[in-house]
Amino acid sequence: MKIQNNVTFTASKSFLDRLHTYSKNSADMNDTIIVPRTIFKGYLGIMTGTTLVTLGGLINKTKNPKTFKGTMAAGLIASMYGTWAFVRPFIIRDSK
Repeated sequence: MKIQNNVTFTASKSFLDRLHTYSKNSADMNDTIIVPRTIFKGYLGIMTGTTLVTLGGLINKTKNPKTFKGTMAAGLIASMYGTWAFVRPFIIRDSK
């Protein structure tokens, strides 16, 4: 019995490997943007408020009036806080 010693392994490129050969590693994928904490809180408040208002809109207000009013009020308060947190650094900086 003879053992072959000229066996070679070649890996075939997958779809993702072929896709990555044409893509460039752009610098903006590694860059980070420093956002002030208050502006970040503003984004979170606005997104949370929008989600709560949407959830409140999906709730049937005739069957669950307390839940409807609660989610709508919480959403409006969160959106108002998000707007204040987002705008506050610009208002304070611009005021003399």
